[in-house]
Amino acid sequence: MSKVFNYFSEAFEELKSNVTWPEWSEVQRLTIVVALFSVVFALATWGVDELFSKAIEGFFNWIKS
Repeated sequence: MSKVFNYFSEAFEELKSNVTWPEWSEVQRLTIVVALFSVVFALATWGVDELFSKAIEGFFNWIKS
């Protein structure tokens, strides 16, 4: 148990003293960039899914007739 406590204690000390944290304004800006990219990527994925869905549906309807 002592090793686990020591690990977390050292990890916390590393985060506190050796990590360079970004400014709050940069965090906000990058959060907006990530959110916008996520929305764009989700819409692109949805669009490709719809395109392939329609293509496969059309292909099977063409085979049935």
